[in-house]
Amino acid sequence: MQKNSNIEIDFRSDTVTRPTDKMREAMASAEVGDDYYRDDPTVRALEDYTARLFEKESALFTPSGTQSNLIAVMSHCAQGEAYIVGDQSHSYLRELGGAAVVASVQPQVIPNQSDGTLAVTDIEAALYPASILFSPARMIALENTFNGQILPIDYLQQVSALARQRSLRMHLDGARIFNAARALNVHVCEIAQHFDTISFCLSKGLGAPVGSLLVGTRDTIEKGRRHRQLLGGGLRQAGILAAAGLYALNNHIERLTEDHKRAKRLAKALADIPGVTPDIPQTNMVFCAVNPAVQDHFAAFLLDRQIAVSGTASRQRWVTHLDIGEATLTRTLDHLTEFAKQTVAA
Repeated sequence: MQKNSNIEIDFRSDTVTRPTDKMREAMASAEVGDDYYRDDPTVRALEDYTARLFEKESALFTPSGTQSNLIAVMSHCAQGEAYIVGDQSHSYLRELGGAAVVASVQPQVIPNQSDGTLAVTDIEAALYPASILFSPARMIALENTFNGQILPIDYLQQVSALARQRSLRMHLDGARIFNAARALNVHVCEIAQHFDTISFCLSKGLGAPVGSLLVGTRDTIEKGRRHRQLLGGGLRQAGILAAAGLYALNNHIERLTEDHKRAKRLAKALADIPGVTPDIPQTNMVFCAVNPAVQDHFAAFLLDRQIAVSGTASRQRWVTHLDIGEATLTRTLDHLTEFAKQTVAA
């Protein structure tokens, strides 16, 4: 929303975090090798640790979530086949159509419900009968969290049961799956067990500078390793980056609860501003509608206070994260209180 080179408080995304000093120390001291030959011990350690954490057979370190999601599509679907995906999902809407453009796999698009789910009846309706006219669906792709919202466990059970019944694979774009797990107060494997593959980001919420992982069966991940190479994702001394990921997984998961609590406090302060109506946050994202009567004034106020948010003038997104500590949040809440008083006085 704002393009200000002098941002003081950055709520645009949880991707804007800088590595902590201890994370940098872990990166600097990482033992490395050539991962092309699978000789990087830190990459291997990250992949092994992640597989155990998710209770899956294997894991693959990738440069990005976009690539990880695409590798999953390529590993589950052949050219000319289809996968079922939501019309507002990140993997369909914001990853440049990689499944269709690169993999020659057709997205079978159905509407996301307001809570991020795909209606089971819509999924069933998209499963066309075997025919030379239709691209056969091989996979269902869900997203959790979806705009900060959590997919309920019982919903995951319902969709995975349908997938098994219809011999479909299940993939999760779990970029922020640890936010979902912390908010539900469950181990991440309680979510992961319903999927054949899960992609998650180390650089969203967890505070690492680069990287995602794809987890699944050993055979699927071996296919994925070849696809990663095809997509230009083969890395050399990647242990420097993997060390940041290992540090994040060992130190930054439980603290996500702090981001969720701060998001709730932020939403409460935004709700006190006349003309600003925030949704109730489930994790670390606060979406709020801004009335046209205050849009310009509010945008100018945030710009003047060097507070950056994403979204549009009428629909803002505020994201709490590792770099929004207690002092920074308190300063932000003071600014919002100031704006609320100005708006009431006007």
